[in-house]
Amino acid sequence: MARARKLDGELDLELEDLPAPARWREWMGRVEAVIFASGQPVLRESLARVVGRGCNLDLIIDDIRDELSGRPYELVSVAGGWSFRTKQGFGDAILAALGGPTRTELSRSNALVLMAIAYFQPITRGELSQFLGREVSRDAIASLRGEGFIVAGPRSPTPGAPYAYVTTPGFLVQFGFESLRDLPDIEKLEDAGLLGRTSEDRFNGAALNSELRGVLGLKSDEDQPEEDAA
Repeated sequence: MARARKLDGELDLELEDLPAPARWREWMGRVEAVIFASGQPVLRESLARVVGRGCNLDLIIDDIRDELSGRPYELVSVAGGWSFRTKQGFGDAILAALGGPTRTELSRSNALVLMAIAYFQPITRGELSQFLGREVSRDAIASLRGEGFIVAGPRSPTPGAPYAYVTTPGFLVQFGFESLRDLPDIEKLEDAGLLGRTSEDRFNGAALNSELRGVLGLKSDEDQPEEDAA
């Protein structure tokens, strides 16, 4: 049962009048309600505003996850916070009821550009072109910015001081990463032939493996026709 505010209008965080089990349940309910109501991942500092000083948020999250074990949705760590996501396996039901996704699937070409930015940020458009071995168009950059995946970061110290690009929290949210540390290990990419082992070697876009296809939302080569470079 939700607790009323204190007489001075502030939310009672400590709940000292409640026995420990009831206090814990109230804190769990508040945390779950805040995350459920938010359209974006909720950060730890935001959740700390609705629980007492002695509340361990990590244990609260664990208990909520345990209670959701049999539900079609789960509580996930993403972009430095927490969010609710539908579990895999219910996509067909959601598609049948609500229709297709509103976000346009990334083209293979733009996904490769996004991957390069994610791994080597901050990186300029010229550096991307050199790294990928083909021209990266302004349209490709504009498309990724329009999707909210990248933004202009610091200016490069190279002649002309072009902008370097970095990924956004929206990138982490879309692909389910808690942080950039969740990207597949770069040494594994080298071992798979996806990245050159020396600075002279170029990125091997044709060698995208199944792990990276899943990360970037790409179809298999059999399902998706080859596209012109952006």
